[in-house]
Amino acid sequence: MKTSKTALNLTQGRPLKLILLFAIPIFFGNLFQILYNLVDTKIVGSILGEDALAAVGAVSSLYTLLTGFFNGLSLGFSVIISRHFGSGNERELKRTAAGSILLGFGTAAIIIMAVALCLKPILTLLNVPNEQLTMAYTYISILVWGMFVTLAYNLCANMLRAIGDSLTPLVFLVIASVLNVALDYTFILGFDMGVKGAAVATVLSQSVSVALCLIRIKKGFPILHVSKGDFLLTKGQIFAMYESGLSMGLMSSLVNFGSLVLQSGINQLGMNIIVAHTAARKVFEIWNLPVSVLGAAMATYCGQNYGAGQYARIKKGMKDTLILGSVWIALIFVLAHTVSPYLIAFLASTQNEEIIYWGSMYLRVDMSFLIAVVFIVILRNSMQGFGDYRTPIFSSFIELVGKLVFTFVFVRLFGYWGIIWTEPVIWFLMVIPLIVMTLRNPIWRFKKQDVDENADA
Repeated sequence: MKTSKTALNLTQGRPLKLILLFAIPIFFGNLFQILYNLVDTKIVGSILGEDALAAVGAVSSLYTLLTGFFNGLSLGFSVIISRHFGSGNERELKRTAAGSILLGFGTAAIIIMAVALCLKPILTLLNVPNEQLTMAYTYISILVWGMFVTLAYNLCANMLRAIGDSLTPLVFLVIASVLNVALDYTFILGFDMGVKGAAVATVLSQSVSVALCLIRIKKGFPILHVSKGDFLLTKGQIFAMYESGLSMGLMSSLVNFGSLVLQSGINQLGMNIIVAHTAARKVFEIWNLPVSVLGAAMATYCGQNYGAGQYARIKKGMKDTLILGSVWIALIFVLAHTVSPYLIAFLASTQNEEIIYWGSMYLRVDMSFLIAVVFIVILRNSMQGFGDYRTPIFSSFIELVGKLVFTFVFVRLFGYWGIIWTEPVIWFLMVIPLIVMTLRNPIWRFKKQDVDENADA
């Protein structure tokens, strides 16, 4: 099976080394994605003021919900591609790639149009303050229609990662990130477009990364070239793709819908709390990035090895990444209890003591329990890779129910303290079924020596 030199076969060699080689480009790609989101936050806050920042923050969870679903959908499709790559079945790989395009955009058209038509009622349900409603609607409406571009990038990037190339998406995302910074200043400062300029800059910069990915696939990845006949899918193929894609998309949606509901509670606590939470979540995204990247890498790693029948390697890779993630969390604990106030002040572009206090308090409490997230992210992504779709969804459903309860009960009783304690409590409830079902899976019975025999292959 011919692939580009940048593609990586994860079924041979030392598991942790391969996982890290594969994960590092994903890490830097996601880092740049977060950084240009931070640039939006920083520019909006410092140039347009706290009202504009609150407007962006009030709808950020809706944007995260949509991007999370489409990334999960495309990642679920790519897991099947990784299995065919691991087994060497090029014909089915091409059909899955074609099906990803067909089913991905078909699904996106329905969801995006539905959200766009119901956007104003959605913002009302989110309790977006009247003072920020117009700006929030302007900002999020552009990003909603831009979801087609977001899906296109995720499809390209996840297909490439499925065959072991995590470097190409990184290169083009870096280019898009730099362009996004330039366009932010151009549209917000030069053209005086306000929050609308930040949204337009994001969509245009993503469009560039999509175009570059398509050119690279056409020139360097013939294994991903599809023909008209590849789009003729059987019912069984459609079912298998939707089972994987909707599973990961739904898993992400349950998590992010819970956050959306939680945001509606936050939006009732006043502008200072909205700004504090927006800044704190940006810090959380950066600190949690290595963990989420390891999880994304494990989905592809487990998918390739599952397709190749290398079950002992799956167990070894899971153990190694859990240890590595735990070491990272120990460092985050120290950072959370030392530099949190300075980071909140910087990102929110403020010296408001209330904003700094609540933002740093959120980080100090929640980051102290982040070890549970390591197990949640790595275990549920690994399960998706080797075909257990139900347990991750059940775990995510626990998160949704927990956030509903906290929003409508504890937030009303304890204010922002209810928000702060929401996630630590829910994390430990979520991780229980993941650990239990992982230990019960037949893959966990394979011995370490079964991996060592092929470690240097």
